[in-house]
Amino acid sequence: MSGTTTNAGTSHAVVAGVVTALVGFTSSFAVVLTGLTAVGADRQQAASGLAVVSVTMGLGCLLLSLRHRIPVTMAWSTPGAALLAGAAIPAAGWAGAVGAFAFAGLLYLLTAVVRPLGTWVSRIPAPVASGMLAGVLLTLCVAPFRALADDPATIAPVLLTWLVLLRVARRWAVPGALLAAGVVIAVAGQPLPEGSLLPALTWTAPVLDWGAVVAIGLPLYLVTMTGQNIPGVAVLESFGYRAPLRPALGWAGVATVATAPAGGYSINLAAISAALAAGPEAGPDRDRRWIAGVACGAAYLCLAPLSVLVTAVSAAAPAGIITAVAGVALLGTFAASATAALADPQHREAGAVTFLVAASGLSFAGVSPAFWALVIGGFVLLVTRTGRRTTP
Repeated sequence: MSGTTTNAGTSHAVVAGVVTALVGFTSSFAVVLTGLTAVGADRQQAASGLAVVSVTMGLGCLLLSLRHRIPVTMAWSTPGAALLAGAAIPAAGWAGAVGAFAFAGLLYLLTAVVRPLGTWVSRIPAPVASGMLAGVLLTLCVAPFRALADDPATIAPVLLTWLVLLRVARRWAVPGALLAAGVVIAVAGQPLPEGSLLPALTWTAPVLDWGAVVAIGLPLYLVTMTGQNIPGVAVLESFGYRAPLRPALGWAGVATVATAPAGGYSINLAAISAALAAGPEAGPDRDRRWIAGVACGAAYLCLAPLSVLVTAVSAAAPAGIITAVAGVALLGTFAASATAALADPQHREAGAVTFLVAASGLSFAGVSPAFWALVIGGFVLLVTRTGRRTTP
């Protein structure tokens, strides 16, 4: 009887891990491709980036879950990809963006080694960090509705599928919208570009462009820490697991620095999708849910070879359809970030200013709005907080 129970628990964990990987990959790969393209990657470089982050986060799931015997799941940084999508191509081009990725990787590694740095990042006021992320996401989240106005016949099936599944099977809403987009692409899209659909890594020597470091590297590090790693720790702890944050940051740092020239922009602890592998759906036995983390990693490694195919399909898609999928994929993150930015009445002005600056497109001295949103929002918070008495 106990053997049957154990086998059932193992099968639940394997299924949960595979589902975690499928949902994580299909719900946000469009955001990753959009972000890499926005900072200068061509189609081959974007496919290379998608492949290497799939491999490194898959290996991270495997290694950390086996080592710590808990369901540790890694993911690419969806907030980071959204940040890239709202950025401009650096003065040094794609090579400058690659240098910024490597800089962010060094910061992850430094945070793993220097404990006070992680503590400092965790103390970034929620209104400022969340306001910056919400502002960056706004442009992406309105894209589906702008695309709907331009081409209703193409975009409406995607949005209607998403809405129906949001009501009946929320977890599959974005993958369902992606499937609907695939049908539309098959009917109305262009022929697939010629060439091999096998994955091939492209190598770009990084250029240390300080404008890109400030505009991309530092904000990428901050949104990934505050929007993914710290919430990822909270998710695991909510299910009774002690998250191995420092080993995860160490792996993320080493992997990002090593793969940045191939387009590996950032990986981190999974946040929302982590609940699928760590929760009751992964089996009743908490001590065997680590198998879900291993299964998730194996599934990511199997999905990595699809990077060239999904990039080619994205290139053949009708205008606006990939950004529509990316937009609905980010709506939940936008809503959570906007709520956190404006939730505290005492800091609401700072959160609102940070949000508006990030959404405004303000660019000064070649630096992106995300950085100036942090600076200006932090200044407003400092001014409004100084001397204010807290009401019991």
